[in-house]
Amino acid sequence: MAGDHSVLVIISEDPRVSHRANEAMRIALGIVAGENEVAIVLTNGAVHLLDDDTDDLVDGDDIARYRASLRKLDIPFHVDDRAIPKGPEWNGEGHRIIPATPDAIARLMSSAERFIVF
Repeated sequence: MAGDHSVLVIISEDPRVSHRANEAMRIALGIVAGENEVAIVLTNGAVHLLDDDTDDLVDGDDIARYRASLRKLDIPFHVDDRAIPKGPEWNGEGHRIIPATPDAIARLMSSAERFIVF
């Protein structure tokens, strides 16, 4: 039954070099559309999914479209606090982020029923 299972999507692939980050975001959006409870975690290079300039990202146009849809649905990104870029060129669109320590990510993992890891 829709909405009964929590899904944790962990993305660590760098969208500057891999199509996998885009695919992970697309899949996360599809799961959200299915009315499932979803948490999205960005670690390592995946934090660049929120870069302002998508021209340097593989599949940048698709990434911009998917993250805009996630923003409309008010889905936050849990971002590994050790990987958050310091520059002003990051998250200029103001996506809701939740800085997450490794312990906070572990708690998300222990509470999820299903996982998708990229």
